[in-house]
Amino acid sequence: MVKDASGPILGQNVVIVEDIVDNGLTLQYLSGLLRERRPASLQTCALFNKPANRSVEVPLDYVGLTCPDEFVVGYGLDYQELFRNLPYLATLNPEVLS
Repeated sequence: MVKDASGPILGQNVVIVEDIVDNGLTLQYLSGLLRERRPASLQTCALFNKPANRSVEVPLDYVGLTCPDEFVVGYGLDYQELFRNLPYLATLNPEVLS
């Protein structure tokens, strides 16, 4: 974790906002860490849900779009620091990834 919460969340309503939920491990870790701090409620919001690669099941309260089982870039999602600023979603050709 690069930056932690700037204040206590005890008794607060908390929403975790993720860009993409892929394997679910990051969200599982973060949810567990924040639950230990006893917020009044803890919900999750993901702009993109990619359930095909899910290693662990995590609850998603709000989802923008479900992504295919492909490498998706654009709207802040990148591949090796590239394509992050695309104003649309795109999938990378598998040859690019090898």
